[in-house]
Amino acid sequence: MQKKGLKVVLIFIGAYLIFLILWINVKDYYGYAITYSVSNMVMPIKDVMFESITRKGDKIEVVFCRYTYRGEIIAPILIKTSFYTFNVPLTCAILAAFHLFIKRKKRAYLEALLILLFVHALYVFSLEAKSLTEWFMSRGIDPMNKVKLAFYQFLWSFTDNMVIRFEPFLIGIYVFLRFRK
Repeated sequence: MQKKGLKVVLIFIGAYLIFLILWINVKDYYGYAITYSVSNMVMPIKDVMFESITRKGDKIEVVFCRYTYRGEIIAPILIKTSFYTFNVPLTCAILAAFHLFIKRKKRAYLEALLILLFVHALYVFSLEAKSLTEWFMSRGIDPMNKVKLAFYQFLWSFTDNMVIRFEPFLIGIYVFLRFRK
């Protein structure tokens, strides 16, 4: 039992260091891909056009516009990639440490990856939708709707403060409970 516990700890530490080094080099490209994909999904929901996306180091600026009777309204949104991707190395290390305890490993890791992608897409979607809603309502472009505003603010706050923070453990628990030997 002690040997297995030590093995799990060593796998976790080694995997964390490896994934951390890899992730530092990949996260900005990953954040760009997620943001680009999600921004295209936001367009029909918020009735905007996707103007541009620019990567500035760890930050991504997405510019949306809406054509109104006042003319073209530009709405820039700045998204810091590390705000929602900071715990990917920890998530991967937890999954690596569970390698000894789970069956159907390919399926388990695929499901974990899909959950991770969904959570990150939800973060970007909720941030963009909240920002656009606040932007247009504060400028009188959309009528003030406190229920809609509260919904988007709650969705983003819940995703940012709860889901993103506990993501490694939620995914780890899910994989362990669903695929344990």
